[in-house]
Amino acid sequence: MRQKESIGIGMMGLGVVGSGVARALMEKERALAGETGRSLALRRILVRNLAKPRPLVIDPRLLTLDPQQILADPEIDIVIEVIGGEHPSLEYIEQALLSSKCVVTANKEVMAKHGPELLRLAQQKGVDILYEASVGGGIPIILPLKQGLPANEISTIYAIINGTTNYILTKMSNEGLSFPTALRQAQELGYAEADAANDIEGIDAAYKLAILATAAFHATIHPEDIYCQGISRLSERDFRYAKELGYEIKLLAIAKKSDQSIEVRVHPVFIPRDFLLAKVDGVYNAIQIEGDLVGKVLFYGKGAGSLPTSSAIIADVIAAAKTILRGRETVRHPAASGDLASRYSFAAMTTKPFSELETRYYLRMNIADRPGVLAQLAKILGDRSISIASVIQKEADKTTQTAEIVIMTHPARERFMEQALKEIEGLPVVKEICNFIRVEG
Repeated sequence: MRQKESIGIGMMGLGVVGSGVARALMEKERALAGETGRSLALRRILVRNLAKPRPLVIDPRLLTLDPQQILADPEIDIVIEVIGGEHPSLEYIEQALLSSKCVVTANKEVMAKHGPELLRLAQQKGVDILYEASVGGGIPIILPLKQGLPANEISTIYAIINGTTNYILTKMSNEGLSFPTALRQAQELGYAEADAANDIEGIDAAYKLAILATAAFHATIHPEDIYCQGISRLSERDFRYAKELGYEIKLLAIAKKSDQSIEVRVHPVFIPRDFLLAKVDGVYNAIQIEGDLVGKVLFYGKGAGSLPTSSAIIADVIAAAKTILRGRETVRHPAASGDLASRYSFAAMTTKPFSELETRYYLRMNIADRPGVLAQLAKILGDRSISIASVIQKEADKTTQTAEIVIMTHPARERFMEQALKEIEGLPVVKEICNFIRVEG
């Protein structure tokens, strides 16, 4: 096979992340050539608007509005997709793989919804698709799962994988801000989009958890398999009670494997303040993985932003370039190669119904301030085998004759708790169920 003089690269997208990647490819050209043994030549960049002002100087001859100038160019060996969204990114990635080009993508939505199929396509074409930047920004996590931990039977993933929500929750916890105020501050600082629904409703974290769980458990986990609840119902009062009880509130992405089922969920949780994940603040992310041999390992770092994400993308580009220069006919990664591809036959693996979750619960409500109310609540819970661990009553309003109480339960089944909540909500003595949060640890 004739040695290539350079590795041709085509980029699709030149937004915040794309600009960071292009800058790194140009400014670190010599270092990257030293790393791969060949120069990495940026040959073409797909953009939506040729005349748009950009934060870096780009040779206008590199820019194109036509995706086929990248996908059909035989001189382009690696396609970097940083457009985002499901369509047309999915179609571009598929076409690149069918054209025997390696693909590097940061697209969490595409990889969450179509990852296993794309990995199999890459294996069939003898090329690679690398997606480190789709989860955790600059935190290396996909590669460790593929190469550092394959001897382990992974049992549990606990992850803070959305910097926007973690920033908001940190501000609410540390400064007593309301949710709308903390969200507005995150938007002003550029940590949250104007439309932050994907972040605050947990959708972004669910995409990333689907990718992580698929890689860790060798099972196809779709985003729709994941129970998803966001943070918009959280109040400053919940954080005050959490601190009093010895907890922090975090939006956790959780995946657990037991026997032949997988439990996957994203929602706010109380976690003990002495847990490592409870100390992850601001826009930082952390992923805790537990394996049967290695025990618990924690990956920590910035989960988003141009520079961290560019770091992960460039690392994947280097890996793809080395694969091309070695002339491998079979790409060796756990999701696609050889006998490992058989792990994507999942007939015996199911996702555990969320109603079967068993955990502890925090329940805050306003009730009538009179004798016998707690006994009514305790009976409803007790009838469903839900035991009360503690009760806090802090404030009573003499004018309305109501009081706010917090109940912490012992471990109970989710479906029983949901049944109890419906019955409690119908009691005349219950004015409002203010919040209901699950407890981990």
